[in-house]
Amino acid sequence: MGKALIENSGQTLWPRDCSKLTTRQPERTYDDFIQRTFRDIYFTTHEDEWIDVTVQNIRSIENDYQRGLAFYALFQSCIVKRPYNLFHRANLYMRTSNVERNFGNKTTWDKPFPQHFEQFLSEASGAVFDSGISCRAENRDVFDLDTDYDLVYIDPPYMNANGLGPDYFDFYHFLEGLADYDHWENRLDQRKKHLPLKADTKSVWLDKKRVRQAFDDLFAKYRKSILVVSYRNDGVPTPEELQTLLKRHKREIRSFSNKPYKYVLSSNSTSHEALLVAI
Repeated sequence: MGKALIENSGQTLWPRDCSKLTTRQPERTYDDFIQRTFRDIYFTTHEDEWIDVTVQNIRSIENDYQRGLAFYALFQSCIVKRPYNLFHRANLYMRTSNVERNFGNKTTWDKPFPQHFEQFLSEASGAVFDSGISCRAENRDVFDLDTDYDLVYIDPPYMNANGLGPDYFDFYHFLEGLADYDHWENRLDQRKKHLPLKADTKSVWLDKKRVRQAFDDLFAKYRKSILVVSYRNDGVPTPEELQTLLKRHKREIRSFSNKPYKYVLSSNSTSHEALLVAI
């Protein structure tokens, strides 16, 4: 997705150009991995089949940027059809239960996958433009990247005082599986009902004992760049602790915050978004 929307300056893929992407092609043999594996967990049987077919068609697109645009449309289509837009629970019943509802998600859930896919594909292709500047998207550990940047924006997971934070690997594992379709089965954590991917190691950004050192190492690595850190007033480390760490490497620190807001699935209504700018 990053390559398709950041690097890409001219390649597009519109619904009118790819009607075959979402239907079975007679010359292809299709795997039914999602249908066999995730039955009644995230989507209906018919939807599972559609995803199986579509992701395998997308993988046959030769152009990297066009393939990325198609994956964007597929990922977004899967997300909007999910309760809470997450894959952290096997909760298809929330969509399919015959109960009275007083919220608007039902309309989105009931909209067929092909309609969502066309909408998001048009959205992504419409965002492609040539800025006249060569751009590059990387998907690597932050400590393995180059250091020659004017500005580095840092947006790590927020960890609360109990050492708990959002596990994005668990929240969006289904999309990661789609991107690694051939190896998906071998990466499944069969011990859990919602079949996430096995995590090799715990992220340093979700480790209460290691996260402060990680921030200090990160600030040191990019000390020649303007640093912009997005965090939360009740996060660990606290914004005050982050400022102390930043002062080891930068001469001027500015702090900003907004009004309280509430995360989905959270009872905390007193959090503030905190933004630190170090020059």
